[in-house]
Amino acid sequence: MALHIDRKDQFPIPTWAEKQLDLIDKEQEAEANSSKLAGTAASVSPSTRRTLQAAGYALTGLVLSQCRTGMGGRVVGEFTPDPAISAAGTDEKLRLGSHGIRVGDVVRVNTVTSGAAKNKEKEKSGDGARDGPEGVVTRVSDKAAWIAFGQKGMGRPKDEDEAIEQLWSKKLWILKLANDVTYRRMKQTMTKLKEMKQKAYTNFIEIAFGHSSTSRPEYNMDEVQFVDPSLNDSQKHAICFALASKDLALIHGPPGTGKTHTLIELILQLVQRKQRVLVCGPSNISVDNIVERLAPTKVLVVRIGHPARLLPSVLDHSLEVLTQTSDAGGIVKDVRKEIDAKQASIRKTKTGRERKAIYNDLKSLRQEFRERESKCVHDLVRESSVALATLHGAGGHQLKQQQFDVMIIDEASQALEAQCWIPLISAKKVILAGDHLQLPPTVKFKEPVKGAKKSSGKETKDSDSATTTNPEDNKWTQNVSLETTLFDRLLSMHGSEVKTMLTTQYRMHEKIMNFPSDQLYESKLIAAEAVKARLLIDLPYDVEDTDDTREPLVLWDTQGGDFPEKSETNDIGNKEALLGESKSNEMEAMVVARHVDNLVDAGVRPEDIAVITPYNGQLAVLSQMLRERYPDLELGSVDGFQGREKEAIVVSLVRSNDEHEVGFLRDKRRLNVAMTRPKRHLCVCGDSETLGRSGVKFLKDWMSFLEEHADLRYPDAGDLLQSSA
Repeated sequence: MALHIDRKDQFPIPTWAEKQLDLIDKEQEAEANSSKLAGTAASVSPSTRRTLQAAGYALTGLVLSQCRTGMGGRVVGEFTPDPAISAAGTDEKLRLGSHGIRVGDVVRVNTVTSGAAKNKEKEKSGDGARDGPEGVVTRVSDKAAWIAFGQKGMGRPKDEDEAIEQLWSKKLWILKLANDVTYRRMKQTMTKLKEMKQKAYTNFIEIAFGHSSTSRPEYNMDEVQFVDPSLNDSQKHAICFALASKDLALIHGPPGTGKTHTLIELILQLVQRKQRVLVCGPSNISVDNIVERLAPTKVLVVRIGHPARLLPSVLDHSLEVLTQTSDAGGIVKDVRKEIDAKQASIRKTKTGRERKAIYNDLKSLRQEFRERESKCVHDLVRESSVALATLHGAGGHQLKQQQFDVMIIDEASQALEAQCWIPLISAKKVILAGDHLQLPPTVKFKEPVKGAKKSSGKETKDSDSATTTNPEDNKWTQNVSLETTLFDRLLSMHGSEVKTMLTTQYRMHEKIMNFPSDQLYESKLIAAEAVKARLLIDLPYDVEDTDDTREPLVLWDTQGGDFPEKSETNDIGNKEALLGESKSNEMEAMVVARHVDNLVDAGVRPEDIAVITPYNGQLAVLSQMLRERYPDLELGSVDGFQGREKEAIVVSLVRSNDEHEVGFLRDKRRLNVAMTRPKRHLCVCGDSETLGRSGVKFLKDWMSFLEEHADLRYPDAGDLLQSSA
């Protein structure tokens, strides 16, 4: 049955794309401003470097341990902890400290300067800054970080090899920089969409902007032979729904419902039908997760870019390995060996003239390497049944002139819409998978409010920045926001006719599941038999039978005024530019610590427990209390724990004040993430009075639910203080 699209739902595509370009520019500027301190300081004090690392912008105390040749002939450096300042006098292998550097981050490698050396640098540069070579993080473990350097974006006006040569035997630290590759590709795509003539619009573009209708898929599930017999009915329906769709399907996967499991079966079904598939996700991890699951099959799979996980099953399908192991990669491999030999010979030379000659040879060899590798890569991708890449990685040269029958985006609710369009601009059929009721992508730029308006039940903001003078176009720009994902917009435009939902969840105890199911998922979630009643006492190791290990849902209610929150702004001084204003609640943190103690004392292993909180200020307080005592306990932010799970989760909500202010706890998507992470045990620590009287219905309903269904407890502030004395 065809869906009727009202003219009011038809977006003027050039106007939409123009507004997106404006918002992307502002988001890029906001991201740069948020890390201004990080971006302007190359030669800084040890304490500032430590602050940068704590804020996720840096990794300190490093040395360059080895170099090799990576994709595109780039030099890849391995950076390990400096033995002079790490774990001195111990036999334990050196490990990196806690940090926020991730695969795909653009970083600069800086040398640590001090004393006379620092003064000389000041005289040369005028401000003490000394820029090192820039590269992209390709791999991170607990013992090392690997960085691929390239000709573009080099921080110093030197040849690449010479710049990297300067790093040997130096004390180093790496600094995260704003990644303009994603922004550049989003802008290129939006510009292309803005300038595209109407006759060039694909059918999907017409549907995506309401210019044409789509049809609800019709199918007979009995006609599909499923590869995996363990699929439940909602997963089978989702696969048939997506297969039958001619142009668009949304797969809604609530927490723990086996969304990735479903996508793997869908991909295998598409390949059986001789269709080529491009699979993308917003992060390396989301893509590698699918590569990992596809690896045991016999499907021809190629992973574009650098895998975040280094399991052999993933690496074997990455272009980096395939260009070395395939028949076509033999010649490429020989050139790589010659480059590595030349690279190793540099430090054996005695004169500048000899080094210069080797640098010139390396330039020629790298050019030859890139040409041979490019042909090899093109052939490998062309012969594959399934190609996988991050959304911005899909805009790279490896996929140019490649044609795919179906485009799948996993975690589509966590990606900016403009980012999704990088691979979608020429797509024929699109399948988006995600959960729009969990957290959307993080957006730093917030448009100033001129007046709040309501559209489709959602609050939007008027914009001062419309670049068009047409009043009809202005109506559209007011409702365009980076926070609205493609999944959200298509669901709002086409309704449930284009969506199917997975309903059996395999993660949570039924008591933990019930509230999010009733409030957010239309009471449709069903707990699988294997998980609906499992408790901590049922863990596959010895756990004592206690009030905590037998109870799936606990509320420590801190109401009464003895557990007040405080702002961290005044306490962090110069760190404010990096860490921003945050909230903490030391007394509530003591409640959390006591509960963790009780779980561990009962036999629950610390690695099976996670403590999460919405506020970085509280995370710092909790880390101070628990990190040293339980090194294997996971501590993190609610936002950072999206997509994760643990046997036991302890949530610290922090907010407790007379004004009943709850800040961004108002966002039910953030709370949804918090309450759907645990498998067997959820402990909530918070002030039911502050939360219940905040004026937020979702919070009030949650507190009422917990008071009725959880094991309700009231902490004794005096007892906690006495115990900590």
